[in-house]
Amino acid sequence: MGALVEQSFRLSHEALFDQNLEVIQQINELDEQIDQYYRQIEFDCAQLLTLQAPVATDLRVISAFMQLIRDLERIGDYAEDLAEFAMKLFPYSPHPCLSQIASMSNQTQMMLATSLVALADLDGTAGRRVKTMDNIVDDAYEEIYEMLAKNQVQGIVEPILLLGLVIRHLERMADHTTNIAQRVTYIVTGDRA
Repeated sequence: MGALVEQSFRLSHEALFDQNLEVIQQINELDEQIDQYYRQIEFDCAQLLTLQAPVATDLRVISAFMQLIRDLERIGDYAEDLAEFAMKLFPYSPHPCLSQIASMSNQTQMMLATSLVALADLDGTAGRRVKTMDNIVDDAYEEIYEMLAKNQVQGIVEPILLLGLVIRHLERMADHTTNIAQRVTYIVTGDRA
């Protein structure tokens, strides 16, 4: 599921910043697969809770996974939205802050990769590292938002609104990625990072 979310995010980045709209159908198909995994894993976790009555560490792991998969599923949904924004932005000339938004996207993708590696390795220290990375995305959001809000372009406002939505989605994706890393820390240590 995590690999599918990563792939969907990479493709949405390609749609937005390389204007490759051919990947949009692939993103939609990936989102269907992500949703199927989400429903199946959630069902499996609910069955474990019901049939096995786990306690202590087992209960902590199952409950953290139920939340973690929700975060992954949301990131996949946001990636699908980004592809839709790419389609709507396609007719407009690139905005001067597009390279900064691309950097924000790259940082968020790096956060997701770090969180998924932490999950695979059960790295209990990842929560703090990813939270530090999230601060970079939050700062970028504030900076780009200010640039977009002070935009003096007369006439068409749709691209400015769409770019505002893009950076908001990227910021939310980073937050969900931070949640994943912090849930891994919780699984490993029992402490909420």
